[in-house]
Formats: sequence, structure tokens, C-alpha cells
Amino acid sequence: MRTHSLISGLFLSVGILGMAQTTPLAQADLLNSSGAILGKATFTENLNGVEVALGVRGLEPGYHGIHIHQTGSCEPPDFASAGGHFNPTGKVHGLKNPAGPHAADIPNLLVNPDGTASAVFVLPLVTLGEGDNSLFKEGGTALVIHAGPDDQVTDPAGNAGDRVACGVIKALP
Repeated sequence: MRTHSLISGLFLSVGILGMAQTTPLAQADLLNSSGAILGKATFTENLNGVEVALGVRGLEPGYHGIHIHQTGSCEPPDFASAGGHFNPTGKVHGLKNPAGPHAADIPNLLVNPDGTASAVFVLPLVTLGEGDNSLFKEGGTALVIHAGPDDQVTDPAGNAGDRVACGVIKALP
């Protein structure tokens, strides 16, 4: 998978510099509102946080908000079962918000004109290990893609619109 130019700042430097590759520890099959699989995300722990590598198809071209949500449930068609954003530290939403971010706020995902996207993000504020920031917390977590771009400042969800894809994050054997 290639890394898009949309990954900037901390996410770009952390995502490329000094990362040892290891076997993914978790994955999420991303479903659309009809329950069809659009793609997959894999999750790998490294020294800089959790690396999320994803590939999807069948989305509208353009930027889409993408976040980890607080509940490991993806009931179509609206994925409301995933709950709000994963926010164990009680911060305000947005990578550009001085009172934020949520632990699992992610830069926008750029979907190509053909409806496909691939990206790699590093989330420095979450873990696949133990503790309050673990994506394997009781009740689980989910990766959600929204219909529109995240403005990265508006609480609680960046005005990113409807949820168009969702995948429960599951530990790999």
C-alpha cells in the first residue's frame, strides 16, 4: 500500500522514520451500509504507536473523516452501534484543536477518482497492549469512515457526516 500525501506532520514523520515492521496484531474488515466488505485495515504495534494500514474500494472520491470509535460493533445501515469516538483521556475532538485530540483521531482519508484508497496512519495515543488507551478494551473498538472530510476542530466528530463504512477491530490469532 502506498502512503498518500494527506498524511502530514507528526503522522508522516512517525510513519516513515525508524519503524520496525512486525506481524499485524489486529484487523478490521470494513463493511458498507449494505454489509458488503469494502476493504481491510491491519493494526501493528511499534515503538511509535499503532500503525493502521488500510485499503478500501467503493467509496465516493474525495476526503473522508476516519476515526476509531468506542464500541466494537458495526450494525448497518448507519453504524450507530459503534458509538462515539474512542476518547479515554476526555480530550476535545480534532488534530488541529488546541484542546484535543481524541486518542484515535486520524487525518482524513483521500479516496481516488476510481473509489479506491490506501493509506498508512500511525496513532501515537493508542495501544494494542493493556491500559486505558487499548483498542482491545472491554466492548472492543471499531474503525469508521465518514461520508465527508473531518474539519479536525469541531467537537465531537469534525462535521464529517454520515458513517459510510465500519469495521470491528479484532485481535489476530
